[in-house]
Amino acid sequence: MKIIRYEDSSGKIHYASEKDGVAYRIEGDVFGDYSVTSEAADVAKLLAPIAPAAILCIGLNYKFHAEESGKSVPEYPVLFVKGRNALQNPGDAIEIPTTLASHKVDYECELAVVIGKSCKNATKENALDYVLGYTCGNDVSARDWQVEKGGSQWCRGKTFDTFAPMGPRLVTADELGNPNALKIKTILNGETVQDWNTDDMIFSVAEIIEFLSGSTTLLPGTVIMTGTPHGVGMARTPPLWLKSGDEVTIEIEKIGQLTNPVINEGE
Repeated sequence: MKIIRYEDSSGKIHYASEKDGVAYRIEGDVFGDYSVTSEAADVAKLLAPIAPAAILCIGLNYKFHAEESGKSVPEYPVLFVKGRNALQNPGDAIEIPTTLASHKVDYECELAVVIGKSCKNATKENALDYVLGYTCGNDVSARDWQVEKGGSQWCRGKTFDTFAPMGPRLVTADELGNPNALKIKTILNGETVQDWNTDDMIFSVAEIIEFLSGSTTLLPGTVIMTGTPHGVGMARTPPLWLKSGDEVTIEIEKIGQLTNPVINEGE
């Protein structure tokens, strides 16, 4: 199933199921009991497909990206977090920080995993049973605050407002199939700048869930960003930083395209 989250013309938020180009309103809890109605959804505004309980992110999880970053392959998944304030909807702007200014804002296409039920101490063998579905994510990163001014911690450069666009839809686990066999790319102003496959992950989606749920409860609605392939702006010569007026599209096979314009904060 393909699920969207939207605001209707009265300002209420709903979920809907997309089928044959039409969205039908969902009744109930997508993390529990729900049903798809025959009522066409009144989609006034498309929202990120999930309001996350938490946003957990994995760094350096593609072999070639670790190489282009000058880092060795990690022994365990590298975890950092983004605040829920960073969530951004499809079509809404990524804002380049100007108050706490950044001059090195980067794109990162990522497969985002949504946990569907409470999960603790999952194993590699059963980890995917806890997944509700998958969506496109953009792990927008202010590299100057991540690398140079973050005090050796990544979170400051990763969690500015609008730095976690997600969407446009959630594709349920049963429909998507193997999450580690998907084409993934970033298109910047019409030019493809990342183009790879999720089969290059150092730690598979199942291995990531096993690690993150170890002695730790992952609540329903937890989003896991699974890392980015090579081709990021930081690693290019010269570096390719996002600027006001740009348009960034994340495309993942079987999910679709997530597109956001770029503006300066306050524009």
